[in-house]
Amino acid sequence: MPILLLLLLASFSTFQGAAPTPAPPPIIGRWDITIPRPGGDRSAWLEVRHSGVQTLVGQFVGTSGSARPISQVEFKDGELRFTIPPQWERVDGNLVVTGRLDGDRLTGSMTLAGGAPMAWTGVRAPTLRRQAPPRWAADAPLLNGRDLAGWHVAGASEWEVADGVLRNKKSGGNLVTDQTFTDFKLHAEFRYPAGSNSGIYLRGRYEVQIADLPDAEPSIDGLGAVYGYLAPSEMAAKKPGEWQTFDITLVGRMVTVVLNGTTIIANREIPGITGAALDSREGEPGPLLIQGDHGPIEYRNLRIAKGP
Repeated sequence: MPILLLLLLASFSTFQGAAPTPAPPPIIGRWDITIPRPGGDRSAWLEVRHSGVQTLVGQFVGTSGSARPISQVEFKDGELRFTIPPQWERVDGNLVVTGRLDGDRLTGSMTLAGGAPMAWTGVRAPTLRRQAPPRWAADAPLLNGRDLAGWHVAGASEWEVADGVLRNKKSGGNLVTDQTFTDFKLHAEFRYPAGSNSGIYLRGRYEVQIADLPDAEPSIDGLGAVYGYLAPSEMAAKKPGEWQTFDITLVGRMVTVVLNGTTIIANREIPGITGAALDSREGEPGPLLIQGDHGPIEYRNLRIAKGP
């Protein structure tokens, strides 16, 4: 028998005897989580992915803060468990999350530092992939320059409008549009004093950070970042007290951020919600939310062009 044929037969025999590749664990993916609470539902988010041959890792967003890495996700017989240290929570102890997968639905509880467990439910997050580029409507103002018509405040209001400028005098409630949006192009001009902090939540779920961090390197919590996920490619900030501009385009999960005329995030995917999102229903339209609970901030010339 020719040597080449022998080699082919040996190769075929080896292939035939190879163990089949196991199916990926069904927990892998992104999950939008809702936590029912007496004062209203809170939101969270989970991503689970493979690391190497068999280890599962991921990231988790709680009811506040940013995405936190999970060094190992335990998943066996439909049961989920992981532990992560606290972030902004001022506690002595870890957050323990447990759950059970039933089809495309997760149910479970999370317990912080041995406190009372909080029940939650989760569903698979939508991909939000668009089949065609959006056709933009003409842009329209979001402020009338006189009052807060078209907006409402969540919490104690420190907001006022005068001479076309929207001003948050000091830390107070967040400001939310009455309208909701799907895909859009947003123009916003803002000005902050030294050391202040704010942010714009796109669809009420994804925060584009505003923060005075002089001489900082680009980071996932710096000016122009999608908080906790996407760092700007460069620092394009002006000095405190100067007017600055954002031009933000959101299509599905894909975001482009232009700060002061410089593209600092170019058509990048936002994996999931930011902590303190209004909800985790990522497949639905959502409002714009302007953070007012961190410090004084001013805005003007807020305009939006809607997609389909």
